[in-house]
Amino acid sequence: MIVVWINGAFGAGKTTTARELIDLIPNSTLFDPELIGTGLAHLLPAKRLAEVGDFQDLPIWRRLVVDTAAAMLAELGGVLVVPMTLLRQDYRDEIFGGLASRRIAVRHVLLAPAETILRERIAGREVPPDLPDGEIRVRQWSYDQIEPYRAALAGWLTADAHPVDNGVLTPYESAVRVAEAVNSGSVPACDIVQTPEPTSETVAAGVLLFDELDRVLLVDPTYKAGWEFPGGVVESGEAPARAGIREVAEETGIRLTDVPRLLVVDWEPPAPPAYGGLRLLYDGGRLSGGEARQLVLPGPELRDWRFVSEEEAATLLPPVRYERLRWALRARERGAALYLEAGVPQGQ
Repeated sequence: MIVVWINGAFGAGKTTTARELIDLIPNSTLFDPELIGTGLAHLLPAKRLAEVGDFQDLPIWRRLVVDTAAAMLAELGGVLVVPMTLLRQDYRDEIFGGLASRRIAVRHVLLAPAETILRERIAGREVPPDLPDGEIRVRQWSYDQIEPYRAALAGWLTADAHPVDNGVLTPYESAVRVAEAVNSGSVPACDIVQTPEPTSETVAAGVLLFDELDRVLLVDPTYKAGWEFPGGVVESGEAPARAGIREVAEETGIRLTDVPRLLVVDWEPPAPPAYGGLRLLYDGGRLSGGEARQLVLPGPELRDWRFVSEEEAATLLPPVRYERLRWALRARERGAALYLEAGVPQGQ
């Protein structure tokens, strides 16, 4: 199962190219995620919609894009052609990682006309006549997206997607270029970790590593949103502490010689679609300056890492994960492990 994701700025011609492309790639179907955003505008309370500037900022939209794409491919098979602007790398990682976890390969194509052509297309864009002040608002919104698009190009987007300059091409000619690139293998499957989604509760082991200033190491996975501790799901038949040691080596290149000391056991309740389970945190000890400089990132799995203070961690970690860290640091100070439920100590 394959997704051909056609990215680009507003006005790049993604949807018109996608409509032509499904006639050029055998057994392909068009899926426009904007329809999900339109549906959510009717389903969600106005108060919730007012909290975000764009439907892409809704976690439910990103989750439904993955779920709908997977369901369509399960129903129809073949290739799904998806025209959708993605300018935030973390959203790209979340969606492409979710597809990868379902063993769906994503081939990422970028339609990249010159900015002058983009502006000309926006100026000539048709706007629904029944939309009050629609022409002004829609065009201005499109112009406002050029700067984020420019920033994405200067950062991650150009390196991640296969570019097609369609500035002087018709939609059909653009589709031909995309089809040729996909069929020839010029557009490889995105190099992103494939972590199968759990089907029941899991046991996960994280390891806290500290620098010489006693700051804790956090990592930024590509396959899910938010910062995390080094670690991962315990495999069948694997001891949790050993799983933590293995994950640390795989993610950072640091090889722990001693079994780390247990700090907390936290029961994470199910929160659909997540199943929850037991989350264990271990003390991996303090790294010397030389060891810290040897930290490496394995490309498709982690985007970044940093050592942070407890206060800084509070701004990066989700609340329950931060509570887990907070109590793990207290357990480290006291020399005694703690049992938590949803980040709250029990039996004290």
